[in-house]
Amino acid sequence: MAHILVIDDQDGVLSCLPELGYRVKDAQDGREGVELFYNGYNFDLVITETDMPRMNGNIVAKYIRRSTKPKTPILAIARPGDNINKELFDFVLTKPFPLRTLIKVIKLLT
Repeated sequence: MAHILVIDDQDGVLSCLPELGYRVKDAQDGREGVELFYNGYNFDLVITETDMPRMNGNIVAKYIRRSTKPKTPILAIARPGDNINKELFDFVLTKPFPLRTLIKVIKLLT
């Protein structure tokens, strides 16, 4: 199963991923997520909220795209009206969305 970095400042639908068999590393904000990404983990996918304290999803995606692993797929989780640079992401899901949609997107990106 895929190894996923989840950057989310709230527990939500993403908390079910380990139960579905995915290996997950959690970060509570963008800065922590970027540190994990750069610290030698080999992630198959990054899922990030777009609106977070300290470092938003757009900035996280910029760090990943400028890294030594710029092709790592990035899924953005957004609220309606969030300021998103869609060019940085491989896919954007807007809340609310059903769990089955999330699973389909994860399978598509990994």
